[in-house]
Amino acid sequence: MDTIASLFSFITWPVSWVIVQFHKLYGAIFGPDTGWAWGLSIVSLVVLIRICLIPLFVKQIKSTRNMQALQPKMKAIQERYKSDKQRQSEEMMKLYKETGTNPLSSCLPILAQSPFFFALYHVLSNIASGKVIGVIDQPLLESARKAHIFGAPLASKFTDSAAEVAALDASLTSVRIVTAVMIIMMSASQFFTQRQLMMKNVDLSVKTPYMQQQKMLMYIFPVIFAVMGINFPVGVLVYWLTTNVWTMGQQMYVINQNPTPGSKAQDSYLQRLLKSVTQHGEIRSRRHKAVVKAIVAKGSDRNENERRFIGGLAKAGFAAQADGTVVKSDAAEAEGTAAPKRQQPKRQSKAQRQSGGHQAKSDDETVEETAEESAGEAAQDTEPKTSLEKKPETPAKGGPQGGRSRANSGGSRQRKGQQRPKHPSSKK
Repeated sequence: MDTIASLFSFITWPVSWVIVQFHKLYGAIFGPDTGWAWGLSIVSLVVLIRICLIPLFVKQIKSTRNMQALQPKMKAIQERYKSDKQRQSEEMMKLYKETGTNPLSSCLPILAQSPFFFALYHVLSNIASGKVIGVIDQPLLESARKAHIFGAPLASKFTDSAAEVAALDASLTSVRIVTAVMIIMMSASQFFTQRQLMMKNVDLSVKTPYMQQQKMLMYIFPVIFAVMGINFPVGVLVYWLTTNVWTMGQQMYVINQNPTPGSKAQDSYLQRLLKSVTQHGEIRSRRHKAVVKAIVAKGSDRNENERRFIGGLAKAGFAAQADGTVVKSDAAEAEGTAAPKRQQPKRQSKAQRQSGGHQAKSDDETVEETAEESAGEAAQDTEPKTSLEKKPETPAKGGPQGGRSRANSGGSRQRKGQQRPKHPSSKK
């Protein structure tokens, strides 16, 4: 570790200068030789560095999302050119270029702050050894060696011997307890940060090897930090614990305010937005309008969370517009004033159905008889007159036609409408 830290010795001067400036500020409040003055100086160094790295962090978020979205296409390329590694690499680079994705962008914040981390380690190692470094002169060196955080000197490590700890005016038990607690907190914060990313801010509808890799890193990184942490001075543990807490809070803010499409975090975000629209009847924030505008522009390509959001707006009586605003939906208002639905008739009992059937049958027979009588009268009125004197005799009542007529009048069915009259010359 000392060899690696020496490679970044060129940056130890600016790092030590920043720490000294913050020490002057906190020393005036808590005292120059206290652990609070030196510890808060290291914390402030972390905050300053992370503020400067915010643009890289935003780029990391975008790169991570692009990588998640490209996983299905990358998998298809790997399966298509699995026997041609060179063509596979060319297609991968072509895909990265077309989408503007850089796989290394997700590592930029860690790579960017690594020089500061090793420079701080180099500064604290020299303080433990009693060597002047950077702008830390001999009086500041003595003040830093006296500074203790919960009984552990800034320059002490978990692996230090009792003699080395005694030289810093501390006990080995205090150093072991403080360093162990800080290592556990550092590993736990790293695990929680990665777990928060995997459980809430990942599109669960896409199952890719990338997700499996991230899941493995969720368990590997804390173990790596725990193993490396026993060789870190207390001051470096303060630095790394602070940067982990900062990352966790920064990521929590991003997940709540700008979640990955298709993730659980997006569903929670859209439900909060739906609740706000229902209460106020409008979208107030410009950022929220941009989100709704993007959802409307997707059309049929919306994911399940976005479709649920649009459906919730419709149920609440609102319709999302192309500019990101919402208006009262005419369909919802018409639904409130529409006529009531037709009710289904009540189910009748068997006796009611039978009595209703007989009644209907009697009514049908009455209608048929009336129709027959009307048809007969109409036939007589419209019968044509002929010049023949002899007219056809009316068949006797007891004849077959009379019997047929009585049978017809008895309720049998016959063709409705006018009957065609017989010609006078026809035989009887």
